[in-house]
Amino acid sequence: MLLSEFLFALNQVSEFRFQQPNNDFVPPHFHITEVGMVHKHFIDCGGKERKESVVNFQLWSSDDIQHRLNPQKVLQIIHLSQQRISLSDEQIEIEYQGETIGKYGLGFDGTNFQLINKETYCLAKDNCGIPESNPKTVTTTKEKNSCAPASGCC
Repeated sequence: MLLSEFLFALNQVSEFRFQQPNNDFVPPHFHITEVGMVHKHFIDCGGKERKESVVNFQLWSSDDIQHRLNPQKVLQIIHLSQQRISLSDEQIEIEYQGETIGKYGLGFDGTNFQLINKETYCLAKDNCGIPESNPKTVTTTKEKNSCAPASGCC
C-alpha cells in the first residue's frame, strides 16, 4: 500500500486497527514509535545495482493500556513527517515486534489495516538458472553441486 492509499483509507475509518497475518490484532494501545523513509542501496546476487525506498512505521505496545491512537492523531503524525523529512509516496513497510522485529507490507480490508507477510526472493533468477515457478523437486547430490562458484549463480 502506498502512503497516499494509506492516507485515503485512514480518512475512511473511525478506529485505527492493525490485523496480523494470523488474524490476531495488534493490541489497541500500540504506539507508532517511528515514521520514516528507509532507503536501501544494494547489489543483487547477479551483480546488478539496485535502490529501494519505503515509508516505514514502527509499531510498539507497552504497559500503557490507556494509550489509543485515533485516525486524526495518525494523520497529524504523518503530516508532520511529510514536512520534516519529506516522506514520498512509496510503499509502506511496518515493523512490529514478535519473537524478533518483523517487517510487513500493508493492506486494507475496508475496516482494518492488514499486516502482510513479506518474503525474501532472488532478484537475479536468470543468472542463477532458477525457473520463474520454483517447484519443489528432489535433487541429487550431483545436481546440488552443479552451481560452481564462478558460474554466475548465487
